[in-house]
Amino acid sequence: MNKVKAVIMAGGFGTRIQPLTHSIPKPMLPVVNVPMMENVLKQLVKVGIDEVVILLYYKPQIIKNHFKDGSDWGVKIHYVLPDADYGTAGAVGMARKFLDTTFMIVSGDLVTDFDFQKILHYHEQKNSKLTITLTSVDNPLQFGVVIVNEEGKIEKFLEKPSWGEVFSDTINTGIYVIEPEILDFIPKGEPFDFAKDLFPLLMQEGIDLLGYTAHGYWRDVGNPESYREVHRDVFLEKVRFAIPGKVIEYPEGTLYLQGKSKIDKSIEIIDTVVIGDNVKIGKNSRLHNVTIGDNVTIGEECKLRNSILWHDITIGKKCVFDNAVICNDNIIEDMVTAKAGVILAEGCHVGKFATFDQDVTVWPNKEIEPAAIVTNNVVWGTKYKNVIFQEGVIRGKANIEIGCEMSCMIAEAFASMLPEGSTIAIGRDFEDSSRMLKRAFDGGVLATGVNIEDLQVIPASVLRYYIQKNDKINAGAYFRKSIQDPTSVEILLYTSEGHRLNTETAKKVEKNYFKQNFRKVDYKDMGSLNDEISLHKNACANYLQKIKDLIDHKIIRGNNFKVAIDLMYGITKEIFPQILSELQIENILLNAYYDRLKLENITHYIKESQHEVAKIVTALEFQLGVLIYPHGQRLTLISDDGEILDRVDALIAVLRLLDIDAATNQKKYRVFLPSWAPDMMDSDFKNLEIDRGKYLNFKREDFKQYDLIATVDGNFAFTEFAYHRDAIYATLKIMELLSRHNILLSQIEKEVKHFFYKRCKIPCPQHKKGKMMRKFIEYAQNKPHSTLDGIKIWENETDWILMIPDQYTEDLNLFIQASDEEQGKILHDRYANLIQEWLNE
Repeated sequence: MNKVKAVIMAGGFGTRIQPLTHSIPKPMLPVVNVPMMENVLKQLVKVGIDEVVILLYYKPQIIKNHFKDGSDWGVKIHYVLPDADYGTAGAVGMARKFLDTTFMIVSGDLVTDFDFQKILHYHEQKNSKLTITLTSVDNPLQFGVVIVNEEGKIEKFLEKPSWGEVFSDTINTGIYVIEPEILDFIPKGEPFDFAKDLFPLLMQEGIDLLGYTAHGYWRDVGNPESYREVHRDVFLEKVRFAIPGKVIEYPEGTLYLQGKSKIDKSIEIIDTVVIGDNVKIGKNSRLHNVTIGDNVTIGEECKLRNSILWHDITIGKKCVFDNAVICNDNIIEDMVTAKAGVILAEGCHVGKFATFDQDVTVWPNKEIEPAAIVTNNVVWGTKYKNVIFQEGVIRGKANIEIGCEMSCMIAEAFASMLPEGSTIAIGRDFEDSSRMLKRAFDGGVLATGVNIEDLQVIPASVLRYYIQKNDKINAGAYFRKSIQDPTSVEILLYTSEGHRLNTETAKKVEKNYFKQNFRKVDYKDMGSLNDEISLHKNACANYLQKIKDLIDHKIIRGNNFKVAIDLMYGITKEIFPQILSELQIENILLNAYYDRLKLENITHYIKESQHEVAKIVTALEFQLGVLIYPHGQRLTLISDDGEILDRVDALIAVLRLLDIDAATNQKKYRVFLPSWAPDMMDSDFKNLEIDRGKYLNFKREDFKQYDLIATVDGNFAFTEFAYHRDAIYATLKIMELLSRHNILLSQIEKEVKHFFYKRCKIPCPQHKKGKMMRKFIEYAQNKPHSTLDGIKIWENETDWILMIPDQYTEDLNLFIQASDEEQGKILHDRYANLIQEWLNE
């Protein structure tokens, strides 16, 4: 084979593995006291590679100081430090002057025992221009998912999917073999990614991408738990890993001694223990599957198990640590206990008798007082999370998981992405916790030189409308209590158009947050806060005026329309009564006041409210009943005959109303629904064009294509008014459509076809979700199916099942549609049994 060079990717920030990477880059994290990247380099040298390019970015000097010119390993090293973040392929493109022959790309932050020689041989044998090394994993979410045909040609791939997008457990390992002419497709000086940009471009140009499926051990060390697991795997010999050091056998284990440390005969060595240089261990201590770095002192009678100790650490007498990661420069006094795990970042001081009750993370330079019982993570007074967004929302226990310091840091991370002098509009609900966290958020925003318009207590839909229609507003934030958990608070961040942040922007906020990459301005340039009551009044007035302009309230009044509405103690009580009054719509309002105790038990009051409104509607012969949920986004419809419409029937009713209106206006309306929405009646809506999919990352242009965007959960966004869900406007629009076409919900209900539709969850361990997606794909090969969002399999023209692994719980979400209940139950039972069978394999 021709000469082969190598490129080691070593520029990542290591955001998800914080705080281990607080002061060192991720490739330099030690595994049995050897930096991960050093082990990668040794594997490259083993296959004859003697020239390597190392791509740097985060803390480059640490890597350069360790590897120098590469002569200690028998290689010549070129360092390339891009001046900006150019993406994976763009960064490699910066090194093109060194890459004049076939080259292999490997991440510096992985542990693998793949046979690199076999990968190179496959590439040469196939005469490939670009070969991607593949492997199967249990959880493919953080990687690129790939499907290859029998010839090894890649047919489909998706970078870092959600569970709903996973179509295989075969993933892109980030190990590539590339011919130098491929560099011509990488533009100079602009961001360019392998999976998102280069691979699709090459396929478009007709260049085959080949996939080599490697067998063996491969782990991307992406978070603290995977860092622990890779050590466990080394100790259990799940990976072929040469542990350096002098081997000393003990009755119950093996010691790898890497320096001149002296080990007293009273020390128990169980299973595998690695000890570095200048280590002193007190008498009668027990070490069980432990790695200890250099310059570490451990007191007498300590018990350490399944733990990783870095360098320059002092541990007192009679301490107990299990499943611990202790970083550099920590001082731990006597009798400290952490039996259920702990991560101590660098520079911490733990007082005597301190106890860590559960697996917690302590960020750098913290002091734990003597006898403290640590039950929550110590970051900046808050709980540490690897990610802070879930489905576009920041959610956590108020004042525990999300405290003032965290709120302030989120504000700094978010506002630092905006130009200095920008303006953020902020609102909240009634809760004290919302007010507290909002005030902390205010301080963070102002510190970055960004201004605030504080609309105070206001419905989120009004705030979002204000943002969308106000050109001088660059972003928004809203604080509210969680309906699912009354002890939790939610922070929602918005773009300049009032949309929730898409996945890409949310990740940028997280990156700023974890790296504390905050803009600090001079005191003269700090932002200003405007909380004049006129802002709130004007926002509500503009919202009301737009409703008046769009809703034909005269036709509602002319039809003598009467409605009963339960506001469920929520935020819409701030504006909806006024709207109904000004539109002169006859109504009865229930629970139009704030009640904290009832909000904390809202699930109990939902059924009670449904029956109460149904009684009022039938007794007083009203045309409609509506429940508006506390946040003002979701609604439940009750027909004129007192029928409480379930979520599916409510969706079908609204679609039917739109279809009638489109027919009257002799036009087509466009509707967007989630992939799991039922489609049994689509053919009946002759004047609707219905698309299905995911709109989490929709942009303004995407929203503009549709007249209605809805879910199967009682959420409706009529885009003539706004692109976000708004139960107030949706209620008025439904009233208008019923009045205009002189029809009742009970009449529409009679036209609805009765069919089976069900959503359920089936327990599935996180590590088997990728396998389940692959099994579904394999099972679906001879049936019509889609992988747009999860895996959807059609049994016939009407009956289908959709499986989407839950993003946050150990479950599979199943959505089933069938022509009748009997067929639906058969479908459910068949797939439930299949899933159980696959889980047990």
